[in-house]
Amino acid sequence: MNKIGIIIGREFNERVRKKSFIITTLLTPLLMIGLMVAPMLLTQYTGSEQKCIAVVDDSKLIGQHLQSNDEILFEQTPLTIELARIEYSDRFAILHIGKSIMENPGDVRLYTNSTASITLEMNIASQLENVIEEIKLQRLNIEDLPSILASIKTNINLQSYSNGTPADSESESSTGEKANSSIVATVIAYVLSFLLYMFILIYGVMVMQSVIEEKNSRVLEVMVSTVRPLDMMLGKILGVASVALLQIAIWIALIMGVGYFVMPELIPDEMSMAVAMLQQGASPESLGTDTNMGLLQAIATLTDMGYLMKIVGSLLLFMVGGFLLYAALFAAIGSAVDNPQDAQQLQTPVTIPIILSLFVMLSVINDPTSELAFWFSMIPLTSPIVMMARIPYDIPGWEIALSLGILIATFIIVVWFAGKIYRVGILMHGKKPSIKELWKWMKY
Repeated sequence: MNKIGIIIGREFNERVRKKSFIITTLLTPLLMIGLMVAPMLLTQYTGSEQKCIAVVDDSKLIGQHLQSNDEILFEQTPLTIELARIEYSDRFAILHIGKSIMENPGDVRLYTNSTASITLEMNIASQLENVIEEIKLQRLNIEDLPSILASIKTNINLQSYSNGTPADSESESSTGEKANSSIVATVIAYVLSFLLYMFILIYGVMVMQSVIEEKNSRVLEVMVSTVRPLDMMLGKILGVASVALLQIAIWIALIMGVGYFVMPELIPDEMSMAVAMLQQGASPESLGTDTNMGLLQAIATLTDMGYLMKIVGSLLLFMVGGFLLYAALFAAIGSAVDNPQDAQQLQTPVTIPIILSLFVMLSVINDPTSELAFWFSMIPLTSPIVMMARIPYDIPGWEIALSLGILIATFIIVVWFAGKIYRVGILMHGKKPSIKELWKWMKY
């Protein structure tokens, strides 16, 4: 155990003292914030050029009702479609509305002089649909139609609450209601799943590359005389894991620190009081604010310390468990080859489950309680990423515990077999083993 500690300390100190570690640790949160803010700034300060579209309306009903906007400028023309396609070759496109458009919705064509985006086509189609629907309604000769349509138009503002009991939390009301936000849960699920994906892949490959470098330098051949191969592998894995956890802990501290000091300054006092009341289960009518309820619920969820601690705790547990499992596999691969190029073939079967779990995550977010979500969150090779996509949706605690237990048990088994490959592989040079040979090594 003492020798494993020495190896852990060596791996930790070697990586923490590098300038690259300090730079990435400090700059990554800023980069993540920049990536989230940049699209909004680009959308706000840069706009696409307005595209001029000539309209040939053979029906004489639709064209005059089309409304220009920031994206499209509709230009009516009395020319036939044949002449318009020649005359308006300098326009972005020519929209031809046929005579039978009211009976045949497909009697419309867009002739573009440049490639049209899907958003532009959807914008035009949406306007045509609205105009045609309005004309059809007017043909029904319903008296006072505009006021009737205005009176029946309804916007539902759905508030979501967890159906707990009063004993679950002191912040809950007497009814056991607690505000939550599916939007926040979805965003957190996306972010944490991608974070775990990058974490496992980057740091797992780091373990593999470290083993390859030390194997080529013959350092491992010297160390194996005093340290058991299994202890060497565990020390290297845990050393890299400690570096990764330190980096993640710094990121979490920075994000939570910024949130703790900055968010109160950005939220008005009235909104803060409304959020506090909402967290305690107050009805929307009693809040006394005109602020959007969706925004209030999002803030209430993000400032719920119990919810956040559950998320952070689960993240650390599954991050450690997932890394340890995959790091053992990557360490075994690194010991079996002499260079990164040879590792590519053996690395593929290990990376496929990681990529698969990322695709499954996209489906799981739409239905976190489905059978697909449950079983993929129990399979050890996919459970870290898939389970982190489910946890923000407040799934039962026993599922989290079961998934974590299976993950830890699988890690112990994988480490045992990976240690056998590591024991043989670190002393082998000049030959890339096949899958069959690796299987033989595990039987030694």
